[in-house]
Amino acid sequence: MSASIDTVTGNDGNARTSPQREKLLAAAVQYFAEHGLADISLRGLAAELGTSHRMLIYHFGSKEGLLVAVVRAVEARQRAVLTELAADSGLTPGEQARRMWQQLADPATHPHARLFFELYGQALQGREHTTPLLEGLVHTWLGPLTALAERAGMPPERARAHARLALATARGLVLDLLTTNDREAVQDAAELFFATYATT
Repeated sequence: MSASIDTVTGNDGNARTSPQREKLLAAAVQYFAEHGLADISLRGLAAELGTSHRMLIYHFGSKEGLLVAVVRAVEARQRAVLTELAADSGLTPGEQARRMWQQLADPATHPHARLFFELYGQALQGREHTTPLLEGLVHTWLGPLTALAERAGMPPERARAHARLALATARGLVLDLLTTNDREAVQDAAELFFATYATT
């Protein structure tokens, strides 16, 4: 297993975590939300975060390691939103899914979404320091999405399959939105998917 967003494997091979690392990670998440994928060096990024490039290397291993940590942190926040929505008994599963989509489709999240897809592509090609992103990128979502489908009345086996479909659909629609900027058409497609939660 790779390190979680709370730990990092340093140059000595040991996993470490610290408040300083978490502070740097939070600052990096905010930086990319505001500036997107600027072509910035590790030294330049360190300056923007108020640290040194050596500290970034110590905590994240490389610039790519930091970017992977940013993506994981954003994904963890998104899963936390889904968990919070799932706990709202006043919403139907379809409404919970729709509100989750509203979070993902918010233009404020687009810089992180672009970073996600860029690193995803690099990881699939085996680019150094990015491949740890692939570990858990699907399976960490299947639990909460399966639970959502089961609340909609789907039997367990169908719910598990639907969870994969939900994840692939959400990511595909975000990619469509980033590519075409056709928000109305993408929303229509999303609404078609939400209806599956009411057809059990």
